Amino acid sequence: MAVWYSLIDLVLSRIDAEAAHGLALRALKSGLTPGDSRDDPPSLSVSVWGRHLPNPIGLAAGFDKNAEVADAMLNLGFGLVEIGSVTPRPQAGNPRPRLFRLAEDRGVINRMGFPGQGLDAARSRLATRPRRGFVGVNVGANKDSTDRAADYVTGCVALAPYADYLVCNVSSPNTPGLRNLQGRTELAGLLKRVQDAIAAKPVPLVVKIAPDATDDDLDDIVAVCRELRLDGMIVGNTTLSRPAFLQSPRRDETGGLSGAPLTALSTEVLRKTARRVEKQFPLIGCGGVGSGADAYAKIRAGATLVQLYSAMVFEGPPIIRRIKDELAALLARDGFSSVDAAIGADLR
Repeated sequence: MAVWYSLIDLVLSRIDAEAAHGLALRALKSGLTPGDSRDDPPSLSVSVWGRHLPNPIGLAAGFDKNAEVADAMLNLGFGLVEIGSVTPRPQAGNPRPRLFRLAEDRGVINRMGFPGQGLDAARSRLATRPRRGFVGVNVGANKDSTDRAADYVTGCVALAPYADYLVCNVSSPNTPGLRNLQGRTELAGLLKRVQDAIAAKPVPLVVKIAPDATDDDLDDIVAVCRELRLDGMIVGNTTLSRPAFLQSPRRDETGGLSGAPLTALSTEVLRKTARRVEKQFPLIGCGGVGSGADAYAKIRAGATLVQLYSAMVFEGPPIIRRIKDELAALLARDGFSSVDAAIGADLR
């Protein structure tokens, strides 16, 4: 399997980043992509929202925008997969090029702008797949919407029957004004509308926030989530910041930065969030995960689950198994019998 993936990665690394992503989706849909048949170590099992997952390593939203390859990604060894962001209506997103590899920095910059086939296409695919694994649905708003909160309500109501959890993505930097929804009043109004709309058949509801949130922002966001008894938060999305150490000539491209340059920032904001949340609901750590050590740091900082995407751009699917093996070794080294036992260890 390693040789097969090495050849694929060599080809994909030599073409435009978005074209490579399209080819990867085609390969996954073909059913020819080798899966991972190895069982996960028992120490990696984790409990969340009344479910038991084989491991805490998830695929972040952005890879499978249209719910085309959720099962193929589960077969690669992810403990959970998040599709989307799904907008109510199809939209083209921002002009190309809009996805850039920063190879020297192991990072990615994107200014995609929620391109996708829309709600009907995603719902159709989710409705016809057998319910297996743990699949979340990330919902966004159309760029030209006059009532963005209504877009989140529409998406969540339509997709709740097919989701193991729902995500309101109010933190993408690539839709103008979207991050304004993280303000205390705006966020409370949006999330309450969604909660009320799905109350008849509740699904765990989480909000995805930006790693650029200030301490005051975090105070407001966490207060809203605690007051509404939200089911969780994802910390975080891509960052608009540009660390001084970036080496790639692409470093000044407009858009959100992800991958290795985001690791330290996203983990620190996660830690600050966890201290405010005080274990009232689970957190998902996202941003710059490229090793078992990165995943372990987020778990110790308060994350129950961890997501990645950008690291796969550089290493492909074999990174999933490597991260899981490294994480299991780190848990054993420090005397933790399970992921659950290590959650928030650095906060104690």
